[in-house]
Amino acid sequence: MTAPPSVVTAAADTGLGGAAPACLSDPTTLCAKVYELSGVGWLATNAEALIEKPAKILLVVVVAFVVRLLLHRAIRRLTDRTATGSMPTILRPWRNRARAADPDGVETIAQRRTQRAEAIGSVLRSIASFVVMGIAVVLVLGELGVNLAPIIASAGVVGVALGFGAQNLVKDFIAGIGIILEDQYGVGDVVDLGEASGTVEAVGLRITRLRDVNGVVWYARNGEILRVGNKSQGYAQVVIDMPVAHDTDLERCRRVMQEVADALYAEEDWAGVLLAEPESLGVELITAEGVAMRVQVRTTNADQWRVGRELRMRLKERFAVEGIRTPPPLVGAVSGAAVNGAAANGATANGAR
Repeated sequence: MTAPPSVVTAAADTGLGGAAPACLSDPTTLCAKVYELSGVGWLATNAEALIEKPAKILLVVVVAFVVRLLLHRAIRRLTDRTATGSMPTILRPWRNRARAADPDGVETIAQRRTQRAEAIGSVLRSIASFVVMGIAVVLVLGELGVNLAPIIASAGVVGVALGFGAQNLVKDFIAGIGIILEDQYGVGDVVDLGEASGTVEAVGLRITRLRDVNGVVWYARNGEILRVGNKSQGYAQVVIDMPVAHDTDLERCRRVMQEVADALYAEEDWAGVLLAEPESLGVELITAEGVAMRVQVRTTNADQWRVGRELRMRLKERFAVEGIRTPPPLVGAVSGAAVNGAAANGATANGAR
């Protein structure tokens, strides 16, 4: 005699799988499908906790990493295209003319564009990672049953408090982003920041580090930098004022200075350093001590100090050969120095007595 189906089902339910779960009334649920596949009651009952939530968390993590990877790839492609200097067709003739007129200047601009693109790409990738991973963490906490309302409220309060307490920090970060985007200066530039001047060693979002001629390292907060004098962008102009006596033949002196500068410009060793023909401008200043004669020459940024020292040395040597005298010291200054020296000697003698 065959047992009724209800009895068979009941017998099966009392086996290893345990009692049948109550979710079998709706065959579309995960519980019913798990029970249908496995026949294990406790597994079907806890399917949401053991299967659904871990699967959702794993999906969130995988999607977050994939989105982060795609964003980083898109940012990298964008910055690489910016760094290579892809230019619209309508502007290419202008770029070709600029390269023919000043090839060194165009190459310098390209290098700075590459540095700026790399810095901007690093900032964008960091922001993308922070946003994507932050959203992923919130979604995972939601799947784990954590109440997000207090966390979000606390984060808002903490954010407001940090906003008031870290105004200078936010100011520094915003100023740093502006410095990078506007290409005000970069690593290797010689800049004057007011209180400190020297060669830039690092440009960050919060601080700028530079080293002066004495080897001192200065750290300047980006938010406190009110003005910047960059001595390394474009080209440099070496301006030299040579003092001469009042009775000097000024036109002859001007010609001599022009000859010295032209000789330097004509030498092969300095051909790649001097960017334009020197100009002897003549009288720049007349004072009681003497007359200042000016000569100027355009050079590359890296060699401006070397050119200035070389040109001053040659001018001084040529002045000595041509008999062009420098201004004599003022009689009043010499007399005053002598009087002060005599007074000092007298004081010494009195003290000795």
